[in-house]
Amino acid sequence: MSKTGLSVVILTKNEEENIAACIKSLKGWADEIIVVDDMSSDKTVPIAQELADKVLIKKMDVEGTHRNWAYAQARNAWVLSLDADETVTPELQSEITAAIASTEHACFSVPLRNYIGNHWVRYGGWYPAAKVRLFDKNKFKYEDVVVHPRAFVDGTCGHLKCDIVHKGYPDFGHFLASLNRQTTLEAQKWITTNRKMGRGRIAWRAIDRFFRRYIGKKGWKDGYIGFMVAFYDTMYQLISYAKFRQMLDEKEQKTESREQITEHRKDL
Repeated sequence: MSKTGLSVVILTKNEEENIAACIKSLKGWADEIIVVDDMSSDKTVPIAQELADKVLIKKMDVEGTHRNWAYAQARNAWVLSLDADETVTPELQSEITAAIASTEHACFSVPLRNYIGNHWVRYGGWYPAAKVRLFDKNKFKYEDVVVHPRAFVDGTCGHLKCDIVHKGYPDFGHFLASLNRQTTLEAQKWITTNRKMGRGRIAWRAIDRFFRRYIGKKGWKDGYIGFMVAFYDTMYQLISYAKFRQMLDEKEQKTESREQITEHRKDL
């Protein structure tokens, strides 16, 4: 397959086990392969340097800002955004090539085929779970927030049919580790945006998420894995709230301490 006028940007952080397969799935097709690494402490960077066209190292502080910077480094207008634990199938390559050769859309959503271990999670809202991954960088921008940034598009969005294969969770240990990271970022987002999150609201969200994913979206068809996915979604809400309350208490304590110091200085 001949190369197309497309840059692929891969964001990495300690992905030595996955980065080679990701890049090799793009070889001979993508016009440019860029890896933007978030200060990895493993062998991600040297592996990427052997395979990618360009490897940049930049610490991720704010996800939305980091992504916008990474995509701006591409020499082509059209960008495909990947994580290191994802690969592109030949069928998707052909579909992307045809799409960007003749389109009026500013971006495209792409289905994600998500795995936990060797199990393809087909239900519970995990498939097709399409996300905007292909876009004209001049018409697309992420919100400058720490986690789960919204996408802003100047134009219409098309929808592709072939999948990105996402082998993101080798086991439930990795799934739990991801849950821990994401709930910390979610709590920080609530703090920085002054979100009002009460216990009643969180309890409702936790219960609603479980039944919506397990019953409404037929997660039960994935067996015990479907149950665990729904349970983890419930725990996401509860753990995010617990961390949020702890961060809020710490913030209030710091404010009180500063006020006490100010009052003490006035009395001197």
